[in-house]
Amino acid sequence: MSLSEYNQKRNFNSTLEPEGKIKQSSTELIFVVQKHAASHLHYDFRLEMDGVLKSWTIPKGPSMNPADKRLAIMVEDHPYSYRDFEGTIPEGNYGAGNVIVWDNGTYILADEDRLDIDEHKLQSDLQKGHLSFILNGKKLKGEFALVKLKTKQENTWLLIKSKDQYANDEDVLQQDKSVLSNKTLESMEKKSG
Repeated sequence: MSLSEYNQKRNFNSTLEPEGKIKQSSTELIFVVQKHAASHLHYDFRLEMDGVLKSWTIPKGPSMNPADKRLAIMVEDHPYSYRDFEGTIPEGNYGAGNVIVWDNGTYILADEDRLDIDEHKLQSDLQKGHLSFILNGKKLKGEFALVKLKTKQENTWLLIKSKDQYANDEDVLQQDKSVLSNKTLESMEKKSG
């Protein structure tokens, strides 16, 4: 997957979404989770890798409970500049609906002792279908794994919280405000409705 698929699906004359260009952080790698009220409410989980945001749609949203194995469907790469995208994707556009930045922060590989991430290892782990990483977000913290399922659908994964000091069974999705604007999807719907 590359940014060409992302760009082909969008009409940049009618959406405020950023055009796909490769760019990356100068220091730590970032992650972002966007709450997206498209045809179905879902969460978009994105990890910076090789100048793009590798992206998975999580229909039920992430969980801090290791017992919850959340389906994560890999979708097209998104540009690094998408990390701050909030707003309304207009009707008639791919993914039409409201979007907020539900969580964001930095991440490192779970088995790395140092802060500088070996992006070759990230790519290798992605190809093998098993990524373990530590999130340092405002809502999501600690170790998680993305594990590719061996099914007919190439793009099905599970997002699983590891058992660590941050694991709990509280519903983290109750924290429903944007970490950038403090808005909820509901407040955006009232404005645009």
